[in-house]
Amino acid sequence: MKILHLDSNHPLLLSQLNDLGFTNHEDYIASKSEIEAKISEYDGMVIRSRFSIDKSFLDAATNLKFIGRVGAGLENIDCDYAEKKGIHLISAPEGNRNAVGEHALGMLLSLFNKLNKADKEVRQGKWLREDNRGLELDGKTVGLIGYGNMGKAFAKKLKGFDVEVLCYDIKTDVGDANAKQVILEELKAKSDVLSLHIPQTDLTLNMINSDFINGFKNPFWLINTARGKSVITEDLVKGLKSGKILGAGLDVLEYEKSSFENLFTSNEMPEAFQYLIAAENVLLSPHVAGWTVESNIKLSQTIVDKIKAKFC
Repeated sequence: MKILHLDSNHPLLLSQLNDLGFTNHEDYIASKSEIEAKISEYDGMVIRSRFSIDKSFLDAATNLKFIGRVGAGLENIDCDYAEKKGIHLISAPEGNRNAVGEHALGMLLSLFNKLNKADKEVRQGKWLREDNRGLELDGKTVGLIGYGNMGKAFAKKLKGFDVEVLCYDIKTDVGDANAKQVILEELKAKSDVLSLHIPQTDLTLNMINSDFINGFKNPFWLINTARGKSVITEDLVKGLKSGKILGAGLDVLEYEKSSFENLFTSNEMPEAFQYLIAAENVLLSPHVAGWTVESNIKLSQTIVDKIKAKFC
């Protein structure tokens, strides 16, 4: 079987697939149309998020048996159409779930203790102890929306704290010893912290809007290490200004390109984003929650293992 690799990944991916007898070709620079013109030559394809895989591309992929996505989500692939054509879809949420869980916890603790603000002030020679009095996580209720690989990993990290962890998911019976599954209304009524662990789907696109935010009983902290387009930034800013949202840790933004490699498609910076970058109670990172040295290895290994299990 011939596999076309469209993004660079950890070297073990190519090495182990070679050892399994696959023929591997790499093309990290050709345009989508150029790849589409030759994709019929390949049995498999491995991609991160370089471009979307739509019906036209899939129609050209007449011999394709699988697509491996070195990451958690498959929103850049027309999954329904691919499956209709008998193409097996492989993703690797197991590979970076621990990294995401740690990043979410790090963001939350940093916000509670004003670490970003305090660090900047001390570097400027300011020693404002009372102004940087923090909060403790113990005694709080943390609500998770989405309780798959990522949500479960974050809940596991929270075991060391005296917190109540609630989860909401469209799937039933996903709760476990680390999180109690509840209906969305109960999560909104009890949560002091909301953390998103949802894929990008029609249900989650623009999910966090003003109505959703104002539906919470208490002011809350927001953590988003999932997908930026689940949160309407203008409505998030309204929530921050009103005090309904106490602070936000955002690893992802709605302005990201679909490849996740760049932020803006133009040089114009939205007004809502200008507010975020100036706000002391907002912590930002460039879509790196699952982007660790260890996850780089584990993501590639997961793809190899799943290809091996299916095709060897």
